[in-house]
Amino acid sequence: MGATTNDRSGFDPYATAGAEEGTVYTAGGADWDAIVAAQAERGDERLVVNMGPQHPSTHGVLRLILELEGESVVEARCGIGYLHTGIEKNMEVRSFTQGVTFCTRMDYLTPLHQEAAYVLSVERLLGIEDEITERSKIIRVLMMELNRISSHLVCIATGGMEIGALTVMTIGFRDREMILDVFEAVTGVRMNHAYFRPGGVAADIDDHGMTKIAEAIDWLERRLPEYAAFCNENPIFIGRLGGVGKLDLASCMALGITGPMLRSADFAWDLRKQQPYCGYETYEFDVSTWDTADAYGRFRVRQEEMWQSLRIVKQAYERLQSTQGQPVMVDDPKIAWPAQLSVGTDGIGNSPEHIRHIMGESMEALIHHFKLVTEGFAVPAGQAYVPIESPKGEMGAHVVSDGGTRPWRAHFRDPSFNNLQAVPAVCEGGMVSDVVVAVASIDPVMGGVDR
Repeated sequence: MGATTNDRSGFDPYATAGAEEGTVYTAGGADWDAIVAAQAERGDERLVVNMGPQHPSTHGVLRLILELEGESVVEARCGIGYLHTGIEKNMEVRSFTQGVTFCTRMDYLTPLHQEAAYVLSVERLLGIEDEITERSKIIRVLMMELNRISSHLVCIATGGMEIGALTVMTIGFRDREMILDVFEAVTGVRMNHAYFRPGGVAADIDDHGMTKIAEAIDWLERRLPEYAAFCNENPIFIGRLGGVGKLDLASCMALGITGPMLRSADFAWDLRKQQPYCGYETYEFDVSTWDTADAYGRFRVRQEEMWQSLRIVKQAYERLQSTQGQPVMVDDPKIAWPAQLSVGTDGIGNSPEHIRHIMGESMEALIHHFKLVTEGFAVPAGQAYVPIESPKGEMGAHVVSDGGTRPWRAHFRDPSFNNLQAVPAVCEGGMVSDVVVAVASIDPVMGGVDR
């Protein structure tokens, strides 16, 4: 509640005039007993505690202002903005293709879903949705579903760590490494990929990438059952998560909650089914739900969703094998950037053939390449909003163009931002020890909240 001690007469330099009520304490470590004793002498059972923004259980720089009576949470409020990066504003001074390198950095656990929402909106503005190649759509689906599994693994791993289930944490990050290896083989980097581009994807998946995908599928099929063995019927795990952070369907609808939180209230809403994109309507998978509307139900939904995502990945992998050699970018040199990129034998640069073509054979190719890199392509004036189902809920990109080569405005509906509205509902009335579990079950990432 403040940053001063009683020795300074309760003055708080960070509070506005008249903002303070009661006595202000500063817990500097190893002095909690003294604070409790002083509070007990005052006879006031209500205590305001700051949890974060530097706290390992707030999933980033989230500040929770908790008002306690004993061990019970009377009031809980969120303080956000500590990770503000200006990503949306920066996108206004970059070309439409360069914008991908910004939005991929918002929620650093679901980068490919931000990229997908953005490029789908840009493609709608360009009017090229029907021209996107089948192979690029397959690659997008495969990469997004692997990203869904990796995001859920981090949620389950960190949630387990916070309640003392350290084995769940270690196996979660172990399995995520297999997926990050795939991302590195396909995109060149483990995160912040900028791999999805307006018109398709940056480069095709080569034989090495296909091998890594096959290895990841085999690994996950053997390892995912461990989470059920460790947690599903574990009485301690159920005791810590069962009945904690309850949020019924009516409350989810009132607060605009989506994703696993909504599906844990037994409502099968998934944009991959309700409003398909990237060809999801052609894949076989089920929407996972649970009926307890609590932290345990959200864990079970995410656990089952990993299996359903793996089911989609296997179908996409088979389709990639049957579409070898097909293009992964629209056949329009004024949009496709990099223009027909071919990677050299070192795996990191353009092939000599590509360089020879744009530098020594075709003046038109050099002009197109130069204009695409420096200026970008013009997008017709208008606005588009395309929502997709990210691992945390509805992710949408509202892109506005004034007819130029840069977005006039790019605004994202990040599910973590909306889902954080549920913090008071899932925390108030419970124990302070359950706040950690309740917040973990929301699975917020502050990079998406403070974009």
